Amino acid sequence: MTRSPTASSPDRPDGPVLMIGAHPDDIDFNAAGCAIAWRAQGVDVTWCVVTDGQSGGFDADLDRAEVPAQRRGEQRAAARAAGVEDVVFLGLRDGEVADDPALRRELARVIRRVRPVRLLVHSPERDWSRVYQCHPDHLAVGAAALAAVYPEARNPFSHTELLEAGLEPHAVPETWLYGAPAPDLAVDVTAEAAGKEAVLACHVSQHDAAGGLITAARRAGEDAGAAAGMAAGRVAEVFQRVDTR
Repeated sequence: MTRSPTASSPDRPDGPVLMIGAHPDDIDFNAAGCAIAWRAQGVDVTWCVVTDGQSGGFDADLDRAEVPAQRRGEQRAAARAAGVEDVVFLGLRDGEVADDPALRRELARVIRRVRPVRLLVHSPERDWSRVYQCHPDHLAVGAAALAAVYPEARNPFSHTELLEAGLEPHAVPETWLYGAPAPDLAVDVTAEAAGKEAVLACHVSQHDAAGGLITAARRAGEDAGAAAGMAAGRVAEVFQRVDTR
């Protein structure tokens, strides 16, 4: 039996937050409201983007060789709009991400540097009710990130070159998964909804003049709020919480 997620305000973490997305705009679509709220509360937030989104967009006339630089620029602008200053790009190719030791090492590297108390990332499980959340890159990044959380970021004997570089092991206390088939937390980001739309508007290569991405995000947020029992018109971002201490 599917359980409706519990509604919550964007509670202030007691330390840094790391958000990981497979493509530019993934973090923004799923968790920009939380990022805006936490930055306004003085929380350090880092965004880590695994690919440069070479396969995204809608313009068939665009030179694909120009896409990585464009999408990085859009992501930096979006981060600034959310108040996020620290953005990490891993530079993998869109559509070719694998849950392998190399990606786990790089995610463990970011975790050890940021030392987050809360990590947000794609769920590695498919949600058949929302197929767009099931992009293979999303699933691979989710699986690799959770492997980095446990055991690799906390294990001094995993990727010893990180320890030699001065990156001490770190255990992430909790991980929030977006795109999960069974979310248990709905964060009310109604107050941040306009700011989230401004963040998404920075991704000009991903939506046409009608603002399809922005409209879809608003509709998804309102649907999530309704599913959590919030009043009509409230906007939510939904997650599955995992204890990863």
